[in-house]
Amino acid sequence: MTEQDTHLRMAQALCERAHDLLISHSFAQQQLGYIHTLEMNLGEKVPQRTLLEVEIAASAKRKESSTSHHKYIAKASEHIHQAIEASITKEVNDIDCLYYEVMGIEDGVPAIFDLLAVKSASVGRLEPLVNDLSWLGRELVSLVNMPQYRKKSSMGTTVKVDTPALALRYLGLENLQWVIPTYAMRHWLPYSTEPFQLMKRKLRELSMATALAAKALAELNGAKEQHAYTLGMMLDIGKAALTRLYLRSYETTWQDRVLKARNKGHKDLHTALLELSPDPLFLRNLLLEHSAKVTQQLIENMAFRYLPFNAAMEEFAVTYLPNSHKKLSDPLPLTIVLKKAHGYALYLLLKENHFIEDDETQLWFSYLGLSDTEQKILSTCSFHGMQLTIS
Repeated sequence: MTEQDTHLRMAQALCERAHDLLISHSFAQQQLGYIHTLEMNLGEKVPQRTLLEVEIAASAKRKESSTSHHKYIAKASEHIHQAIEASITKEVNDIDCLYYEVMGIEDGVPAIFDLLAVKSASVGRLEPLVNDLSWLGRELVSLVNMPQYRKKSSMGTTVKVDTPALALRYLGLENLQWVIPTYAMRHWLPYSTEPFQLMKRKLRELSMATALAAKALAELNGAKEQHAYTLGMMLDIGKAALTRLYLRSYETTWQDRVLKARNKGHKDLHTALLELSPDPLFLRNLLLEHSAKVTQQLIENMAFRYLPFNAAMEEFAVTYLPNSHKKLSDPLPLTIVLKKAHGYALYLLLKENHFIEDDETQLWFSYLGLSDTEQKILSTCSFHGMQLTIS
């Protein structure tokens, strides 16, 4: 195995580790073989009380029963997930269903993105589109009424903005090109990611970090800031879609199987099903292997007229995984920015949770192709919110 192959394998492992962490911290620890120090046997024999023969026999029987029960649970989970996989495959192939029903993407959102990309954009042209999106109007009004953004009158009293039209004018086009993609992506995230409690927040933070990193790297790589930020923000919309699909499909399939087992009097199966919960490894693999392609499909379905996203997304999707063995000979500037920005966002996720070592960091940055200058720029960026300038 060459040194390059070794580096690619390590990069793939880091990519998988970041996706593990996206699901949950405890799952990522399990994947690493983490053992809590309090649970470790430090080379000393653990004292055990002497068991009577009857107790030994009973213990062995319980162990055998427990092992058999766990095998039964695993089998039930396997059957459920075979059905879920078939269901997800069918829904992913129906792009209109995925776009409109699963994600609930309204046509007005891509229209706004497109409008913000042209020189003839104006608040007046945006207003009717925003008025048709009640959730966006509410978000904009809430944003401008935050204490740090509230306007004051000449008398020194705080002015409250109460309509989307006023909020649009208050924010201005410069800010809106960052604000609207941000709120759109938040709107598309799953309402809940239970039982993976922090996953929604991590997806939101990953999207924000990717967008801000892309914006910071855009000019240096010959791409437009607005293009980089907008597409960077949407880069994990495929993860949002697949998470929605999986959790919804799991709940539907599980309820159906539980009901059938109960009605048919299959007590063991019913008991096993009640102990099941969504499988983090199944979801991790789903996101790792398919999310980039789903993002590509969703963005193509947005049918942008002025935003050159399709070609960049196609390039990004085919090279998403380090072990894809696909290297682009002449990638687009926007593709280069996306790869670096998303990779840096994954690094931030790993670093924040202490899941990456210094030598691994250097290997990951090398894989991403981040120059020293780019690393320096990114190290000085804030990734915890939009940097708005409201006069």
